[in-house]
Amino acid sequence: MVRVNIPLDPARTGGEALALEQDLRRLIVGQDEAIGHIVNVYQMHMAGLTCRDRPVGNFLFLGPTGSGKTRIVEALAESLACTPRAVIKIDCAEFQHSHEIAKLIGSPPGYLGHRETHPLLSQETLNQWHTDTLKLSFVLFDEIEKASDALWNLLLGILDKAVLTLGDNRRVDFSRSMIFMTSNLGASQMSSMLEHGLGFAPPETEHGLSMEHGDEGLSRKMSRAAVEAARRKFTPEFMNRLDKVVVFRSLGEAELRRILDIELRLLQQRIFDTADPSFFVLTASDAAKDHLLREGTDLKYGARHLKRAIERLVVQPLANLIATGQIQTGDLVHIEYEAGSGAVTFSKQAEAMPVQAMVEMAGGALPLIAGTVASGVPAEAGRTSSARSSRRG
Repeated sequence: MVRVNIPLDPARTGGEALALEQDLRRLIVGQDEAIGHIVNVYQMHMAGLTCRDRPVGNFLFLGPTGSGKTRIVEALAESLACTPRAVIKIDCAEFQHSHEIAKLIGSPPGYLGHRETHPLLSQETLNQWHTDTLKLSFVLFDEIEKASDALWNLLLGILDKAVLTLGDNRRVDFSRSMIFMTSNLGASQMSSMLEHGLGFAPPETEHGLSMEHGDEGLSRKMSRAAVEAARRKFTPEFMNRLDKVVVFRSLGEAELRRILDIELRLLQQRIFDTADPSFFVLTASDAAKDHLLREGTDLKYGARHLKRAIERLVVQPLANLIATGQIQTGDLVHIEYEAGSGAVTFSKQAEAMPVQAMVEMAGGALPLIAGTVASGVPAEAGRTSSARSSRRG
């Protein structure tokens, strides 16, 4: 044995966890705390240090609608399993009555419809997205506060022992699952605090200086309000089985502007991915982006309102232009905003561009597309192979 005295750095992040963190930060804006907790749990799982008779992680996400609670789970699955469809999503609004639990676990033998009722949470469902390199399931209970007490009691066994017993006495193992629950509890109090304190136009202080949207004091008050609302709603047994309760902060103008850029990049990606090979490049002026931001800014609805504005002002007109043959493969389409008429306008800036030129023009925003469209490989396959390569690396 050779004795050494080498200092160790526990703050360093492993390669796979670092790649996951970078992916999540690319897709999720303004929720660094939630990203940090997810990455830490994933690194514990990769190191084999998670408890084997409990789920890999139990999370409760609180916060206003449109702040990214559901989206961050989809982004996690997209990064690790290469598709957001890998999330097993349970809409808790469908389980407001105790008898509806049979849809989750199936009916017991002898009950009417036993053979026709297939449980939503079976072992086959959990394992369907497992691969040789990733054996991890993502289960999302959306809007958990709307479920009946029967579902909360059912969750106690899953969160504590990672076991669910189905109606026919089969057991489902959740020890290779990350459990996420979302709730809007406390959102009204958080919105009230924003309206009376901070927001897109923060009030001036007594010294004439404008306060920042991310003021630490307000964030702590909002977090406390959400957590206290959850403690009033759920039993101590339920709260005690959670690994982490994360409060998602409301999105400000700076965050929504970054989300706008992400959504426009995703729209460009959809254009390249379409089954109808109408490949064209889409650009937008700063004035057009400012208009989309104004139309899509709503404190109550967060990023969802911005997405609806993009669909209404950009996607729907683009669909009409494609359907009428005004946009062809190889075109460069530019979006502008005319302040006089208050309308979003579209113009063709170039046409008959080679595929490689279009890919290069969009390459800064679409690094995973760049090596796929030009070579004739479907973009979805390119993203999958690239994501898997990053996980192995």
